[in-house]
Amino acid sequence: MKRRSFIKKSAAASTLVGLGSQGITALTKSKNDLNSGYNFKLKFAPHLGMFTHHAGKDPVDQLHFMADQGFTAFEDNGMKKRTIDTQKAMAKAMTDRGMTMGVFVAHKIDWKTPTLTSGNADKREKFLDEIKESIEVALRLNAKWMTVVPGFVDMKQDFNYQTQHVIEALKQASAILEPHKLTMVLEPLNFYNHPGLFLSKSPQAYQICKAVNSPSCKILFDIYHQQIQEGNLLPNIDTCWDEIAYFQIGDNPGRHEPTTGEINYKNIFKHIYAKGYQGVLGMEHKNSIEGINGELAVIHAYKETSNF
Repeated sequence: MKRRSFIKKSAAASTLVGLGSQGITALTKSKNDLNSGYNFKLKFAPHLGMFTHHAGKDPVDQLHFMADQGFTAFEDNGMKKRTIDTQKAMAKAMTDRGMTMGVFVAHKIDWKTPTLTSGNADKREKFLDEIKESIEVALRLNAKWMTVVPGFVDMKQDFNYQTQHVIEALKQASAILEPHKLTMVLEPLNFYNHPGLFLSKSPQAYQICKAVNSPSCKILFDIYHQQIQEGNLLPNIDTCWDEIAYFQIGDNPGRHEPTTGEINYKNIFKHIYAKGYQGVLGMEHKNSIEGINGELAVIHAYKETSNF
């Protein structure tokens, strides 16, 4: 605990070097705002790098800082690539602090060429092998969810054929995951940031999940992506509700923390909370402001949008 306190103070001090009176003001504001953790109504999940000016670069120290602020979950897209020792250390820290592990990316996503959409047997087997590898990571971290993106559109095949190829691959992956009670969450991505991807809309993801018909295949509803792709957020959330297992957050434009853009996150959080959602909401966005004040702005944004 003393080591964490020293790191936080050192990181904050190094950030303020050369800033004079502005730096002193920022440090004072930081200390005042971080006196005690906030009782968030929902399981918001920060990611590594979001609070390094306060917590330093060590992943475990960052987890403790998140918990100190009242965050009760954590997500890490790149967790699968971390060393086993790092995964174990992070798992212990989350257990000690009562934090829920959110998603990590389950497989290599091909952003330019068709994979699951192609129906190619070798590409499907490679995907299934990566799902098997991800089970070991999930069990090590006490994780329940892993992200799956079906990949690029196959321009040489009718869209309905592609849909069936994806459904078949996901059925086989679900059969692998079900005995472990793990869930892959399908993430529709918007056309602006990720042009050419097969899965882009929540109704499309809903249709696929219904066809797969497994507790191991559900929707990751990324509010940022769906605001750009289709809007109509609350009605689509309601319609997809029985297939949504996970949410991710980012305001638009810019993909920054809530309150920085056009999305009424307080209303969305209130709506999700009222429906009884007890899962994780991943904070998959950048800080709108650099440095220590930017980290404070993120914490404040979640306090403000949780005040309902």
